Amino acid sequence: MSLKEFDVLVIGGGPGGYVAAIRAAQLGFSVACCESNPYADPKGEPRLGGTCLNVGCIPSKALLHTSHLFEEAAHGFAAQGIQIGAPGIDVPVMKGRKDKIVDQLTGGIKGLFKKNKVTLLNGHGSFVAAEGKAWRMKVGAEEVVAKQVIVATGSKARHLPNVPVDNKIVMDNIGALDQESVPKNLAIIGAGVIGLEMGSVWRRLGSEVTILEAAPEFLSAADQDVAKEASKLFGRQGLAIELGVKLGDIKVGKKGVSIAYEDKDGKAQKLDADRLIVSIGRIPNTDRLNAEAVGLKLDARGFVEVDDHCRTCLQGVWAVGDVVRGPMLAHKASEEGVMVAELMAGQAGHCSFETVPWVIYTSPEIAWVGKTEQQLKAAGVAYKAGKVPFAANGRALGMADTSGFVKVLADAATDRVLGVHIIGPNASELVAEAVVAMEFGAASEDLARICHAHPTLSEVTHEAALACDKRALHF
Repeated sequence: MSLKEFDVLVIGGGPGGYVAAIRAAQLGFSVACCESNPYADPKGEPRLGGTCLNVGCIPSKALLHTSHLFEEAAHGFAAQGIQIGAPGIDVPVMKGRKDKIVDQLTGGIKGLFKKNKVTLLNGHGSFVAAEGKAWRMKVGAEEVVAKQVIVATGSKARHLPNVPVDNKIVMDNIGALDQESVPKNLAIIGAGVIGLEMGSVWRRLGSEVTILEAAPEFLSAADQDVAKEASKLFGRQGLAIELGVKLGDIKVGKKGVSIAYEDKDGKAQKLDADRLIVSIGRIPNTDRLNAEAVGLKLDARGFVEVDDHCRTCLQGVWAVGDVVRGPMLAHKASEEGVMVAELMAGQAGHCSFETVPWVIYTSPEIAWVGKTEQQLKAAGVAYKAGKVPFAANGRALGMADTSGFVKVLADAATDRVLGVHIIGPNASELVAEAVVAMEFGAASEDLARICHAHPTLSEVTHEAALACDKRALHF
């Protein structure tokens, strides 16, 4: 019996994998994508979309939106003359809405596969052996042959040793999105993106949230002006964030957890909570690829070793997304997937890691692209900065959301934009202008001379660019 043969086999149906499969099919390749269905599906079928669509980016944004509306109703409406009673929250209904969004989007990928003639294979993909100039691959119980392979197996949550995650009392990102009720007291270990976003959701809905972070600095990857502003605003909202902690024993019972730790001053402390979310980073899903059998190189942390164009050490084998170096971001994975497909077709595929935007969907939102001020200082780069608050913006005032600012960093000699950092309303959308500017090598003067609609939040970016040359007009 002859094996099924494909030009391209993509292992993993997440944002890197499914996008790579679709783009490769558009370019004329016969393509299969295999998925091992790690997330529950009512019909037992492969669940496409990876962590992002199923238990990450998309469902978290649904809960963030619901919880934002709840907080607005409770604390923001009265100031605008809207009279309502005290709002309540029906958690099962909230979860049901979130699940419907996930179902719609994951099902939509299947439709895109059908439209683009991508074959979906149900099962975990792994290497068997080289087959001439192709690769023999195992998918579930069957074997297939592919001329080229794209590894896009994503990542999973890192857990604490000796602290089992049941996603009931002790949760990772999966359980954090699927709680049955609002816990009275919620502990979170890790003040990164997931910890801050999930902490925001459940705090808005009524939980007392305490976040324990081992690092001595808050949001060290962000520009420190942004991090300081965020820390101040989150504290005012009621998020208790303790930095520089050293974890001790964590005892888990049937009704909660007890966490012993040392604070930044070395004093012994104890935190009791009904629920615990562990958000201490993610690790690549490469342990079941059978990489050793074919000589696929992994680094000490389990990431697939690749060059700048996502080529591995094996001819015809590529890797994208969370399994390779760089930020674990869905949009970065998708861009790499498109790049690889186009390189396969002999085109000039490209992915600029210097202009990958970062976003944290708290309130206010945080977004940035390019270098931070501390990075420029460390590198000895002479720069100029323009920083303008949303408090001076008419649209922000009308929205009753004036916290935060936009900061533009530009080269002191050439005026080229080196980084843009935003904390404030709709930062996730505003950062796109900065990405475009940097991709096209724009100067701060270019941003300053572009006409921005009035009144809009984007005018703050305009003013910040003007401020780089000390000529802001409205601040």
